[in-house]
Amino acid sequence: MIYFFPPYQCATLLSFPIQTRERGEVSFNIDGHHMHDFDRTLYMWAITYPAETVPIFDGQLSAIAAELEGTDPEEIQVQARIYNLLEIKVIRDLNPSDINRMIAVSGMVTRTSGVIPDQSLALFRCMQCGHEVVEWNDRGKVNEPSTCPSPSCQARYSMQMLYNRSCFLDKQLMKMQENPNDIPEGETPHTVTMFSRQDLVDLAKPGDRITVTGVYRAAGVRVNPRLRETKAVYKTYLDVVHVEKNESTSLFSLSDTLAAEEGEELPAHLTAAAKAGDAQNNGVRTNNVTGEEMAEKRTQLQAIAADPDVYEKLAASLAPSIWQLDDVKKGLLCQLFGGVSKTLPGVKTRGEINVLLVGDPGVSKSQILSYVHKLAPRGIYTSGKGSSAVGLTAYVTRDPETKEMVLESGALVLSDRGICCIDEFDKMSEAARSMLHEVMEQQTISVAKAGIIATLNARTSVLASANPVGSRYNPQLSVVENIQLPPSLMSRFDLIYLLLDKPNEASDRKLAKHLVSLFGDRSNLEAKKAPIAAELLKEYIAFARATCHPALSSEAAEALATSYAEMRSMGMSRKTVSATPRQLESLIRLSESLARMRLAATVTVDDVTEAVRLMKVAMQQSSIDPRTGQIDMDVIQTGVSAAERGMKARLSGEVRALLQARLGGQGMRLAELLEGMNAQASVHVSERDLRLALSELEEDYRLAAGVITART
Repeated sequence: MIYFFPPYQCATLLSFPIQTRERGEVSFNIDGHHMHDFDRTLYMWAITYPAETVPIFDGQLSAIAAELEGTDPEEIQVQARIYNLLEIKVIRDLNPSDINRMIAVSGMVTRTSGVIPDQSLALFRCMQCGHEVVEWNDRGKVNEPSTCPSPSCQARYSMQMLYNRSCFLDKQLMKMQENPNDIPEGETPHTVTMFSRQDLVDLAKPGDRITVTGVYRAAGVRVNPRLRETKAVYKTYLDVVHVEKNESTSLFSLSDTLAAEEGEELPAHLTAAAKAGDAQNNGVRTNNVTGEEMAEKRTQLQAIAADPDVYEKLAASLAPSIWQLDDVKKGLLCQLFGGVSKTLPGVKTRGEINVLLVGDPGVSKSQILSYVHKLAPRGIYTSGKGSSAVGLTAYVTRDPETKEMVLESGALVLSDRGICCIDEFDKMSEAARSMLHEVMEQQTISVAKAGIIATLNARTSVLASANPVGSRYNPQLSVVENIQLPPSLMSRFDLIYLLLDKPNEASDRKLAKHLVSLFGDRSNLEAKKAPIAAELLKEYIAFARATCHPALSSEAAEALATSYAEMRSMGMSRKTVSATPRQLESLIRLSESLARMRLAATVTVDDVTEAVRLMKVAMQQSSIDPRTGQIDMDVIQTGVSAAERGMKARLSGEVRALLQARLGGQGMRLAELLEGMNAQASVHVSERDLRLALSELEEDYRLAAGVITART
C-alpha cells in the first residue's frame, strides 16, 4: 500500500477512504503537495509518466478499500484523482514539452457539451463460427481483431462488435478560457479543449472558475477521413483527472452535509441549501476536507455573524480605499448577499438585486464595480461600449469537432448565480440594452437562432454604472433625461444611486487627505485596514448565499405593508405615484439580504426598517422631480413626472384656444404663435415645448414649413 504520511497519521488518514466508500463515491483525491513532501521521486514519476503511475494508484486504492471492507479487490474500483500540484500553469504557457505529462491549468469554463458515450469494453463475435472475444480500451483506443482468434476458424475480417453487450462510460467535452486577470495587455484569451469522464461529467458549468489537473495529450488529425494520412500539426487536448472549483459556494454547501452525517441537527433553512449544494456538485467532493476542518471554518464564519456590529463591519470592509459613500456600500452589500428566490404557484420571483450607479466622472464608480466583481462568488466584468447583444446573451457558432451549430454562452449566462458588472452602461447600443429587459425581471434569455430554440437561465444581479449626457449631471433634469435610458429599463433597478461631485471645501480637504494617505505613508494604510479581510469576506458571502435562506416573520410582513402604504401616501395629496409594487418587492429582497448578513433564519422588523431607509436614500436621490422637488416614481417608470404631464396638458389646451381665436385661412406662423403664447403665459414657453404641444394636436392642426394650418 502507498501512504504519503508518517505512520502516526495513518489511522486518521484511513478515515478518508472509509468516508469515500460510505458516500458511495468511486474516486479518491490525492494532494500533490502531500505526495511531494512524502517522496519527491514518486511525485516526479506521477507527473512525468501519468499513463503508467495513475493505474497503479487506482489498483492500490482498490486494494485498500477491499481490505477495509473485507471484499475482493476485483469487485471494487476506486480511481485516484491527483490535485494541488506544485505548479499551476496558464493556458498560453502550454507547450509541446508538456505532452503526455500531468499538468494543472486554471481558467474559466465557457462551454460544456452533452454526455458522449465513451467505450471502455468492446465485445466482438465472429460471424462465421460465433466465437466471442473481449477487447479493452487501451489509452483511448479499442483494437478490433482482424482475424478470428478461434484456432478452428481463423476467418479474416469476420469479427463484428456487439454494442448491446459492450460497456460505455460517460464523457463530456469542455472548453476552458483564460481567466481575465491572466490575459496580458493587448492579447486575446487562449482556450483549451478538455475531456472529463465518469463522475467528473457536469461537475463544472459554464462560468465556473476552476483549476483542472489532467494529462496533456496530442492527437493526429487526418487529412481525409477515408485515408490514414495525418497532418504534421497535431491537435492537443486535456484528459481531466481532477476538477477543483475556485469558488467557495459548493464547499460550504457540503459543510452542512458533513454536519448532518456527523449527527448534528441543522436548522430548517439550512437543510434545503445543503441538498441543493450537493445536487449542484453532483455529490462529488473536489478536495479532501475533513468534518473537523469544515466545522472549524463554519465556526469562524458564524463568529462573524454573531458580532452585533457585523453590518457596519461588513460595510467598512467593502472597498475600504474609497472614501465615504457609506449608503452606497450598504446597498452593494445587499446586492452581494442577495434575497431569496421563490417559486409561487404559476410564477417565480427573483431574489437578485439590481443596482445602478449614475454620477459625474471621477467619483469612483469603476473602482466600486471592480471591488464588487472581486468579492462576488462568480460573475463577469464588461464594458457597455464593447458589448454587443449576442456577447451579453448567447451566440451561435460551428463546433470544429462535430461541425454542428452550437450555442455559446454570453456574459449574462456565464454570470448565472453571480453578478454581472457593466461599466459605461449609457454607451451600450440599443440592441444590447434591449436584451436586459428579460434578464432583469424574468431571469432568463430566450434564444431562437440557426434552428436552435432555447431558454437559458440568467439568474444574475446587474450592477451598472453610467455617466450623464455631456459627462456632467444636470440637477435641473431628471435621471432619465440625464442618462437617456428607457424608463422601462430604469424601473427594473432596485436601487439607483446618484454620485455627484459637489464642491465643498471641508469635504474636499478630507478627500484629498484620504487620497494622499493612500499614496504616502504605509502606516496610514494599516490604520485604514478593513475589519474583515477581502478573502474572508468573500468566503463569508459565499457561505451566507449557500446556507442561509431567511423567511419573513409576521411582524416583518406587517412592517413591510405599513412602510409601503406610507410611501404610497406621500404622493396622494399631489396625485403622484411615490411607490409602486416593484418597490415593495425590492423592499422584501433588501430585508432578506440584511437578514442573510447575520445568518438569521427570519427577517426582523429592524431589517425592514433599514431596507426602507436604504430605499428612501436611493429614491430621494433618483426619483425627485426637479421641477417640484418632490418624489415622483413616474420619473423612473415613464420618464415624465406627474407635474410635467399636467403642464403639457395645460399647454396643449392654451395652444388650442389661441389657434381657435387667431387662426385664419392663410394659417399662422410658428414664431407668431410662440410670441402670442409668451405674451399671455406666466411661465416662459420654449419652441421645443410648443412643438411638443402641437404634436398632441396633430389630428386638428398641421405644422409644415413653419406655418400652422387647420386640417379639413
